[in-house]
Amino acid sequence: MTGQPLAVALRAAEALLARAGVPSPRADAELLAAHLMGVATGTTVSRGQVQAAAVLGRPAPDDFDELVARRAAREPLQHLTGRAPFRGLELAVGPGVFVPRPETEQVAEVAIDAARTAAARAGSVLVVDLCSGSGAIALAVAHEVPAAVVHAVELDRTAHEWAMRNVAASGLGVRLVRGDARTALGALDGTVDVVVSNPPYVPTGAVPVDPEVAQHDPAVALYGLGEDGLEVPRGIAAAAARLLRPGGSFVMEHAEVQADAARDLVRATGAFDDIRTRTDLTGRARMVVARRNLVVSPARPPAAPGGTGRADVVGDSHA
Repeated sequence: MTGQPLAVALRAAEALLARAGVPSPRADAELLAAHLMGVATGTTVSRGQVQAAAVLGRPAPDDFDELVARRAAREPLQHLTGRAPFRGLELAVGPGVFVPRPETEQVAEVAIDAARTAAARAGSVLVVDLCSGSGAIALAVAHEVPAAVVHAVELDRTAHEWAMRNVAASGLGVRLVRGDARTALGALDGTVDVVVSNPPYVPTGAVPVDPEVAQHDPAVALYGLGEDGLEVPRGIAAAAARLLRPGGSFVMEHAEVQADAARDLVRATGAFDDIRTRTDLTGRARMVVARRNLVVSPARPPAAPGGTGRADVVGDSHA
């Protein structure tokens, strides 16, 4: 884009991205320009900020065209900038870790509300995020509920490294564990107030339509195993039953078409009541919410085969 005004370069980038089928071509062009100019100081950048930077004599460098071409090839925007916004936080992301989605912010919000209620009652609250991926949900809870003690479990080595980076940068003190969500944190059994998870849940044969997802999100963060994609979520539900105290809250993301099945798999543990489906901001059924039975049976449900954290080969965030 050497020698041409920023506005012209942005229009050209927008047209190229639109032809490539990018859903938000203008916004992506502006965010790439802002990234290169160092304009972004928070989680979002407005068109006015980009234009103001140009007026101040800070045109985007020549590699703007290269970044736009990579975005047109449907490389995720977050991989190009290295950052992903999540509930007021800015997370480091890249190849090998699931990019947090806006819909998962609603899952985090339900968990945060449950944590706040528990903290108001007891003065503190213990929260576990299973299949933590980049650490998005765990960090959001720690950021928004200062009274919370938050543990996050992630098995996949690469995703765990991204989570460690985000935890260290945040200064929030989330206790990150690399391990299998089915068996991790055994010392906390029966004591946790809130368990939240965004596990992999895509059926094995259901390849995502968006190239950004199908070609760039790690498979272990997508596919939940089994014909219905719910073997990993079954393992997560069993782990939640093990970890939660009587009356504790369980929140788990799922696909819109899995609402009935998600409720059924939680019910099948025999450990929960008040099992409900919650919707996201668009009204789509995207999470199951349940309460740990007040009377705990001595016999705990076994972990489902293949159930584990999101980044395990048998499971790991969307987050």
